[in-house]
Amino acid sequence: MLILKGTPVFSDIATGRFAVFCGNSEFEERGKAGTPAEEIERFRSARTAALAELAELYKSAVEKVGQSGADLFEAHEMMLCDDDYIDAVETRIKDGDIRAEMAVDAAAKRISAAFRAMDNAYMRERAADVFDISNRVKRLLGSGETRDFSAYDGAVLCAEDLYASDMLQLHIGTLAGIVLSGGSVNSHTAILAQTLSIPMIVRTGMPFTEAGAHKTVLIDGFTGTVYIDPSEAIQKDMETKKNAYDKRKLQLSRLRDSVSRTADGRKLPVFANIGSPDNLLQVEENGAEGIGLFRSEFLYLDKEDYPTEEEQFAAYKEVAEKMGARPVIIRTLDMGADKQAAYFKLKKEINPALGMRAVRISLARPDLFKTQLRALCRASAFGKISVMFPLIVSLEEVLQCKALLQAVQAELKAQHLTYDEFMQVGIMIETPAAALISDVLAEEADFFSIGTNDLVQYTLAVDRQQTELDALFNPRHPAVLRLIQMTVENGHKAGIPVGICGDLGADLTLTETFLRMGVDELSVAPAAILPLREKICSLNLSK
Repeated sequence: MLILKGTPVFSDIATGRFAVFCGNSEFEERGKAGTPAEEIERFRSARTAALAELAELYKSAVEKVGQSGADLFEAHEMMLCDDDYIDAVETRIKDGDIRAEMAVDAAAKRISAAFRAMDNAYMRERAADVFDISNRVKRLLGSGETRDFSAYDGAVLCAEDLYASDMLQLHIGTLAGIVLSGGSVNSHTAILAQTLSIPMIVRTGMPFTEAGAHKTVLIDGFTGTVYIDPSEAIQKDMETKKNAYDKRKLQLSRLRDSVSRTADGRKLPVFANIGSPDNLLQVEENGAEGIGLFRSEFLYLDKEDYPTEEEQFAAYKEVAEKMGARPVIIRTLDMGADKQAAYFKLKKEINPALGMRAVRISLARPDLFKTQLRALCRASAFGKISVMFPLIVSLEEVLQCKALLQAVQAELKAQHLTYDEFMQVGIMIETPAAALISDVLAEEADFFSIGTNDLVQYTLAVDRQQTELDALFNPRHPAVLRLIQMTVENGHKAGIPVGICGDLGADLTLTETFLRMGVDELSVAPAAILPLREKICSLNLSK
């Protein structure tokens, strides 16, 4: 038995036969190169065929994982149409007098190296996308044959890495799990694994070969442990753990339509954090009492240009309509730091977490901000939408945001476009500055929502992206809890509710603490809703 340790992406227990995944990237460099003109024509034909494949994959992905998962293939199409990518390949063919396969390979290495050299973690992950599209072109330059993905039915896929496009071509319903020697928890593949509920472990550091073929692989997605050819004792232990987990999920599902109320009658509504309308299925499955955080920046990521007012309006309207009378809090654009899109053309910063991000971008680009605010206001006519401003550090920022909002509402009224004239306006408390002046900010807000991830980062001076500093990133630090308490007290003195929408809201060891502080609602990832509701219902604050 071989035991590997890695980082879990989706927590569950899975078992299946060992299968090394090679993907569609294999090609053989055979024969003499044609003339540069002939090789360029070969590349252009393969690129056209790749674009056709991506269009079909997009349609298939929409059916399997929804629009947000399918957006990947639109991004790949844009990469293949990018002039810099095309020029890099064709120039390499002309200058090197080489076959198109070699030119594509060289261009992919150069462009992906540029992505990997970027400071931003999200942009570094795009290096894998460059290799993904290049491998597709190389395959089409060769035999053009598609790999038989059905060969992996019932298997645990083991590979150095796995592209999201490969993953969506697999027979998802019969795939047992995924184990990668490399990979990342922030990759598109990891996001898809979470969306599709596929047990997955990355960064095991093990170079997989066919030597393990026909052996059994067992994944413990809770601890990040992989067992290859597990002993009978391990298999029995994991079977017991799996049965207990499935039973636990069934028990929690019975709370889906329950009210989040303590035994002594204190209500603490549990809302969901989402990034797109595609997350609404998980919201309903877990019985969210509202949307406490719609991360609107996800509508901007993985795009080649700013989403239009109509695109944003359609997304906000869909969520508002499907949630009906339940509240939907939409956070305005929170780009920058670890969330980047090339078309924003943000300057490289030594410390982007302390630089141009979130509301600072919105106020610096009022036309961009007004486009989003128009979409938000128009959508407010179709449900119970509230708007929330992120990364506030001063009263002046709040007043500027509200002035732009009022200007937009005046424009809409002049155009005879409807909106909720009583739409509530909230402030995110995610900096020590905002918490310390929360008594002043409360006079200009209808509600507060505490973003604990950034509040911890800025309070403790620990970069949340630096894994080497994980031991110092302590959400339970007394300073953090005091700032939360202060915010709740100041909010309540002004007569406004205070919620928590950061990861700390899902920490069951702090649920009673937050209740006793007077927190009015918690907003967490959809999968955390039912365990949190169970915890709330088990508490009795009168004792």
